[in-house]
Amino acid sequence: MTTKTKKARHAGRFRAGFGKTVKDRLNQVEDKQRIRQKCPLCNRFGAKRLSKGIWECPKCNKKFAAGSFYIE
Repeated sequence: MTTKTKKARHAGRFRAGFGKTVKDRLNQVEDKQRIRQKCPLCNRFGAKRLSKGIWECPKCNKKFAAGSFYIE
């Protein structure tokens, strides 16, 4: 299994041929999707991504559909 470096972060799983710009964009998107975001139902931070487009808020125990990578 490959290891991620500090500099490459999430994009460390790709080899050299993909380029810096693509890797930087991937890091930005994955940073956004992995943090807990504001729930549109209870307006508290805690919503977490379960899968593509499906989010769950543990505070109000609701599942809802929103953006694929982050709640807009």
